[in-house]
This record gives sequence, structure tokens and C-alpha cells, in this order.
Amino acid sequence: MALFPFCKSHTGPVRLTRIQLILYCLLLSLIIYFLHGRKTTISVKSPHPIFHAMGIERERVMTDMMVVKAAAQQTPLETPWGAPLVWGDTRNSAWRRDKFAQRGIHAGLLALVVGTYAKFVQRFLSSAETYFLPGQMVTYYILTDNPRSLDPPIKLGPKRQLKVVTVAELPGWERLAYRRMVLLADAIRDPISNEVEYIFCADIDQEFVAPVGEEILGDLVATLHPELYGMPRNAFPYEAEEVSSACVEEDEGDYYYTSELYGGLVSEMYRLARVCSVLILQDQANSVVARGLEESYLNRYLIDHRPTCVLSPEYSWWDSALAAEVPVQRLVSLGRQCEAYDKHKRKDLQC
Repeated sequence: MALFPFCKSHTGPVRLTRIQLILYCLLLSLIIYFLHGRKTTISVKSPHPIFHAMGIERERVMTDMMVVKAAAQQTPLETPWGAPLVWGDTRNSAWRRDKFAQRGIHAGLLALVVGTYAKFVQRFLSSAETYFLPGQMVTYYILTDNPRSLDPPIKLGPKRQLKVVTVAELPGWERLAYRRMVLLADAIRDPISNEVEYIFCADIDQEFVAPVGEEILGDLVATLHPELYGMPRNAFPYEAEEVSSACVEEDEGDYYYTSELYGGLVSEMYRLARVCSVLILQDQANSVVARGLEESYLNRYLIDHRPTCVLSPEYSWWDSALAAEVPVQRLVSLGRQCEAYDKHKRKDLQC
């Protein structure tokens, strides 16, 4: 006797038993599920240049990555090695804010401003005045090849000050990326080491849009990359070439960190900047270019020296199809966001 009701035997139409009908319905359901549940490839935009280095076209990434991202939306509060993974509105973050607020701290916020990046200075500093470590002593260190880019000066609140450190002109984004660690190390040695307890390095083309408080403080602080948070380890764009000082082996690495924001104790940041600058110089001497430029060396260092505090993608975010969903956006990258727009929208928004 045939299973399907539309089949006929040589003696006429076949009547189904109850069991055969149930089996037929189950089989039909499985066929429908398979046809409608298959994953397809769609186009999404990723503003991050890392995906160029991975050999993925800017306008296309496989939906398989999106499926992994959707399945991994969690908010763990601790790293595998026991460091806090900070989400700003958790009870643990409230405890950390109270802990540091009771004793008071003096922190620095450093940004490099060269060439056309000067257009971001006013927005960056104004937003930091509102949201970055409110109520604490903060010194802004602006490393720039054009001190006039800070005119007119930003009106600062109590316990806030601005210091301008003049650097040589550094045209070109790639050259700038390779020089920033050297400049950071030099600035920490003099004058930063004698003036603040903590120092955070941030890209100037960002805007604080929600409070970034004492919960971010730690000996060595790194921030999770918003487009790679929740992705499997083999999706991380670590440097793979063995000739590079930034090379990461296949069995290394827990997270992929962004270079948009990182910091910690002055002594720890000086050590980070010095080691990374030496690795960069070694590769330059051998005509080696790491796939993620400065970010590759930062990730190499943070594998060898695990952060004592890891910030969630709340603290480095931009609108992207691959960006993690976060409860609150706290620091938004305007530069990487602009890269996701077409040329007409860039012009309208003055990106």
C-alpha cells in the first residue's frame, strides 16, 4: 500500500490508515521546514576595514555569520580567566562605580588629532565633558600636529583640564596607525606619568552618548570589537602570517579587541605602548604589514597580557549589520559609521 494519498494502485485509489496519515503529515512538515529554513546569502554592510583584510568584499558577508551572531546574544559578566566583563547597568558595575568614587581618582583621556581628524575634536570633547567619568578629575591630552584645531577652546567643567601636546605632521591613515603607539609611549613618559593615575586612549572620531563611569577602571582595560563579539574564534581577523610580530596561532585568543578605546594604569599602558611600538618597528624593518595595522599588535599584546577588565561593545559601537545588540550605546564611532554610508550621505553628514 502506498504512503501518499494521491498515489493509485492498479486496483484503484489507495485509502490511508490513521498511522499512514500521521506519517504523511510529519513528512510533509519536515519538507516544508527544510525548504523554508534553509540559510541563504544576503548582502550586508560592514564599515570595518578588517573585512577587506580577510578577503571579504565590503558589501557582502555570509549570513552564516549573522546566524551565529543572533544565536550568541548573551551578556556574560566575566571572562574565561575571571576578569569582569563590563556592562554599564549591571549591579557589578554599580558596585565598581561606588568603589572608585569613594576614594576618587585622576584619569587622563588621550586622543591623536592630525590632518582632517581635527573636525571631530569639538564633538569628542563636548561629549566627554558630559559623559566621561562624570564628577572625577580628568585631564584631556590632545596630541596634534595643528594646535589651532582646538579653536575655539571648549569650556571645561570643574576638575577638568586640557593639555595639548604638539607632534610632527603625520599624513596618511596607515602611517598614523603605525606611529600612534610610539607617540603614546612618549606622551606617557612625559608628561602623563607624573600627572594622572589612569590613562585611556581613544580615537578622536567618536562621540560619548551615555555615561562611561568608574566601572571602566582597571589595571589593563580592553574593549570588545562590536562586529566580532559573539563570533566563533575562527572568524577573528588576527594576523596569520608567521613573519609578522603580530602573528597569532590558531590555538590562541579568546576575544578580538578594538583599538577605539583601551586603557588602564599609567604604568600598564606605558608597557603596552612600548611593547607594541617595538613589534611594529620590527615588522617595518622587515617590510611586513600586519593585516589590521595597529589593532593587530594590540590584540597580540592582549593575548600575552590578558586584560584585568574587559569592556562590552557598549563602549565601542557603530551602526552595522554585524554589530552586537547592546542594552545601551555609550561610545559611538562616527568615523567607522561614516564608512558604512554611500558617498552622498557622507557628504550630507560631512563625514
